[in-house]
Amino acid sequence: MQSLREPHLKAAYHVPEYLKHDPTMGIFISNKPDLTINAYCDSDWAACPDSRKSVSGYLVLMSDSPVNWKSKKQATISFSSAEAEYRAVRQVVGELVWLERLLGELTIQCSLPIHVNCDSQAVVHITKNPVFHERTKHIEIDCHFVRTKLQQGLITLHHISTDSQLADIFTNALTGVKHTTLLHKLSVITSPPT
Repeated sequence: MQSLREPHLKAAYHVPEYLKHDPTMGIFISNKPDLTINAYCDSDWAACPDSRKSVSGYLVLMSDSPVNWKSKKQATISFSSAEAEYRAVRQVVGELVWLERLLGELTIQCSLPIHVNCDSQAVVHITKNPVFHERTKHIEIDCHFVRTKLQQGLITLHHISTDSQLADIFTNALTGVKHTTLLHKLSVITSPPT
């Protein structure tokens, strides 16, 4: 929180206004016995006007209910949108490893492989292509980690359209219909007063 500027202050003022708009909103958690896990990850590219760092976001759904989500500025600057997206994939796969181990310790069986959905065709290609190129050398550790989990059968990586990307809400400022549609898909509902 160093070097705050007017856009940061405007964003900070926007949060209480958003919450005040509808305080009855909450997340609907399904009680379906099916423990299918799906993950969505996304990234912008160099959107921070000060540092040009990218923001990663991911969402993990269990039985179509959100159980884990995050939006965070990446620690390093990405040289391409594919690199920024790959870092987002690496981040969500790390969370999925943790979640799968936690469920195992609780003796809860989940369906494997876990579907990881990404809207970058380049990321899907890099993951499935075992040949490293000079262009991807600097993200080689991330590539090895994700590819290993793919080979172990923990995850499968799928390309989805941007319109189907549920993690878009964590990386882009959405308004209007797109924002409302994503909230509905994320099981965010308005509960009746009690």
